[in-house]
Amino acid sequence: MRLLTTMLHISVLTVSLLPVSASGQDGTQAIATTAPADGWPQFRGNPSLTGVSESILPAELTLQWTYEADEAIDSSAAIADGTVYVGTYAGSLIALDLTTGEERWTYTAGDLGIGESSPAVAGDLVFIGDLGGVFHAVDTKTGTARWTFETLGEIKSSPVVMGDRVLIGSYDGYLYGLAIADGALLWKFETLNYVHATPAVWDGIAYFGGCDELFHGVQISDGTEVVSLTAGAYTAASPVISDGKVYFGTFDNEVLGIDLATQELLWQYEHPQRHFPFYSSALAVDDTIVIGGRDKMVHAIDAKTGKSRWTFTTRARVDSSPATSGGRVYAGSSDGRLYVLDLATGDKLWEFDTAAPLVASPAIAEGRLVIGSEDGVVYCFG
Repeated sequence: MRLLTTMLHISVLTVSLLPVSASGQDGTQAIATTAPADGWPQFRGNPSLTGVSESILPAELTLQWTYEADEAIDSSAAIADGTVYVGTYAGSLIALDLTTGEERWTYTAGDLGIGESSPAVAGDLVFIGDLGGVFHAVDTKTGTARWTFETLGEIKSSPVVMGDRVLIGSYDGYLYGLAIADGALLWKFETLNYVHATPAVWDGIAYFGGCDELFHGVQISDGTEVVSLTAGAYTAASPVISDGKVYFGTFDNEVLGIDLATQELLWQYEHPQRHFPFYSSALAVDDTIVIGGRDKMVHAIDAKTGKSRWTFTTRARVDSSPATSGGRVYAGSSDGRLYVLDLATGDKLWEFDTAAPLVASPAIAEGRLVIGSEDGVVYCFG
């Protein structure tokens, strides 16, 4: 009960959870909790980071195409308007045709490469951060930079677009709010350590766990902190928000459920035998939380009780974040395999061996699934 004791001493700032409007210039717009059937525009598919797609994949997946990139891929793909966007450790942001895998353009970011930061697409711009600390806004048609913004630390967080602004975290300890139009700094919020996780958005507030062992809530409109909770551990995983509840894993080997309205700890989940950190970001669907662990397992947890529903064991740690569509879970593992699991039972329905670790997460759209591997290959299944 380590965290429960800590959570009784949380620091909670005054917070007003106002209803969001359908759209707004301050980023307070209605939040989609699933990715549309024809797109996966950002990391985890939507601003709530649920990992849920409305697109239905074939019961039997087949390999449609592969693309050999210039270096390892930790960046998870984004899909928009029939185009796949993915970053590589060589510093390339690559645009591929979703149907054929043909390269449309390649944009060169910093010399230090693109790590886990995953593209986000809004209108005619695709956004991504690099390990040199530069945030890029690239024209989706031409593959040329529209603008860049420099932070003071590497960027592994993924961008989230809300209204007229884009959010990005940096290892300089700040979460930034930038204007989409020109990259102007609208606000920045300082934490006590790296901002590794991607923020999840709910009711006009961006929530994220920090490497400072705190769970933050920051207003998108002005960058004001309205929630600060002691998470009790280093947190690298991005949170997922569903029905006003947030769920995320920590390096203290736990998955936490918190009510955002009351800031109350709902439950703590920890495997009874295997105690390993959670680096993967969870998905939330049908009152089920599914998350990968460094214990080599995929865990399904009851969202209401925090009790285990099932576990599935792979051959290596699962840092890749699972996605879901049509009652199935799609999960990559560092054992090189992409697994398809039954959401209700955890039974394995299919697997594909890429022969290289899968750290990037699946992206699903238009009846296809895209994922990159550590040997620099982009795979498309459908």
